[in-house]
Amino acid sequence: MLRWLIVVVLALLLMSGLTAWLRRFGFGRLPGDFEFRAFGRDWQLPIASTLVLSMIAAAIARWI
Repeated sequence: MLRWLIVVVLALLLMSGLTAWLRRFGFGRLPGDFEFRAFGRDWQLPIASTLVLSMIAAAIARWI
């Protein structure tokens, strides 16, 4: 279980670091990605971008 926790934390750190770079390619602005302001803060729910990146990762994993 500790391995999965480490993998999840590393994935979150990687995705948060790559957010600005991925936005240049349109990720985070796809239909199905929600942005809203609540409690004085901007919140993002990138549902469509997550699905697209997941399909890309699955294709790469299958190919390797």
